[in-house]
Amino acid sequence: MNLTEIQALIADDMERVNELIRKRLYSEVVLINQLGHYIINGGGKRLRPLLVLLAARACGYQGREHIALAAIVEFIHTATLLHDDVVDASELRRGQETANAVWGNEASVLVGDFLYSRAFEMMVEIKSIRVMDILSHATNTIAEGEVLQLLNCHDSSTTETRYMEVIRSKTAKLFQAASQLGAVLGEKDSQLETSLAAYGMHLGTAFQLIDDVLDYRSSPAEMGKNVGDDLSEGKPTLPLIYAMHNGDDEQAEIIKQTIESGGLEQLDAVLAAIESTGAIDYTEGLARKETDYAISQLASLPGSQYKQALLALVHFSVSRAH
Repeated sequence: MNLTEIQALIADDMERVNELIRKRLYSEVVLINQLGHYIINGGGKRLRPLLVLLAARACGYQGREHIALAAIVEFIHTATLLHDDVVDASELRRGQETANAVWGNEASVLVGDFLYSRAFEMMVEIKSIRVMDILSHATNTIAEGEVLQLLNCHDSSTTETRYMEVIRSKTAKLFQAASQLGAVLGEKDSQLETSLAAYGMHLGTAFQLIDDVLDYRSSPAEMGKNVGDDLSEGKPTLPLIYAMHNGDDEQAEIIKQTIESGGLEQLDAVLAAIESTGAIDYTEGLARKETDYAISQLASLPGSQYKQALLALVHFSVSRAH
């Protein structure tokens, strides 16, 4: 089962999610409508809302609240993208100009705040303390991850442990919440809820590890952003950290200086160090371990086409080219 087949399986639910997103994105403030629709409709795989829908269906849920929760998760994710692009001074996302490049940093931050607050309005409407607990904690953890990443920027002493802490907080936490919400809606026992949460955490971790690999491997057309963006921003991602600690003295010094100063002046030398040290293979190996953990967490989930789709998402996360 490939991504297109997974999306087709849940297409009716996803169409309702998209309708709700369009409806709840509305504001009488014109700029919010313009900027919000620009980024929401700017492509993307909708993986996080897809996880909510699949997990809920895999847990036998037959109601409609999974539609609202999927939209809420997408709003939270989109808000983080708006803020991320401002912090990173990014100019390209998903193959188009970032919102901050078009409307400016101030508008992007404020519309991101609007999306966060709209998400919390929608959470309240569901009238579930458990849902509020999961999503509010996830949102707080994501914010902590953003701050941790900021602290790591231009810091060549960043370790693999610190890097993993960032991606588990910043990226994987929303994957975890999305998967866990399916078990909550399906009223499954705490053991299955914990398993689905762990599935999402490991899936999200693998997804980000591969994202960091693709920053040095894919073309701009494939990734929708510029190759070496992380390097130019001074972000010490795992391929860089590994190459710095396993290369020779000259390679280590080049990577150290590049992390500390940012920029792409030494891109070719850095790419050569990443290649010669096997940093890509190492990072991909860790991603595969994370996917193995994710698959193991689905063992107790009853068999269904939705469970098969969740398994297929794991394979997609490490085999994708963008």
